[in-house]
Amino acid sequence: MERYQTVRAYSAGGVVFRVVPVYFPKNGSALDPHNIECGIVPPEDTRSVEIALVGRSHVGMWVLPKGTPQPGETIEQVAVREVQEETGLQVRLIAYVGSVSYSFVRDQIRYHKQVRHFLFQAIGGDTALHDHEYDVVEWFPLQEACRRLTYQSEVNILNQAEERLLQWLQHQQ
Repeated sequence: MERYQTVRAYSAGGVVFRVVPVYFPKNGSALDPHNIECGIVPPEDTRSVEIALVGRSHVGMWVLPKGTPQPGETIEQVAVREVQEETGLQVRLIAYVGSVSYSFVRDQIRYHKQVRHFLFQAIGGDTALHDHEYDVVEWFPLQEACRRLTYQSEVNILNQAEERLLQWLQHQQ
């Protein structure tokens, strides 16, 4: 039996959302882009939540943005920095969501890793400005984001984030 050195590590990241209005056609087909009511604030039930995921297109992998701390950073600072770097978006931290723990072995070292996830509202930036760690950043409707995520543990985090998001949206009204 091989013995591995054990290292405990942590990282942080989160779920980035935006709330987008859903516009309905004035008359006729919704497929006609000239047939949309613009500039009207829609009622609450016509809003849609979208989630930003980062991915590697050559392997079809989609994940939540996350990364490792730099010296002196708090867990919240790590999460904000990593999310901003990996998505290209400016974000506002809303709430802590939860954590995921897992283990893996690399170079004869067994890592026990904990990833702490937070809920973030996108407040600016551009997904085209993301760093090189992932080759694509895309927005997905909430349910589609759940289907796209590669890891079940991150689907669980997204479900927990949805609960926090609904609470936050109700509080904002």
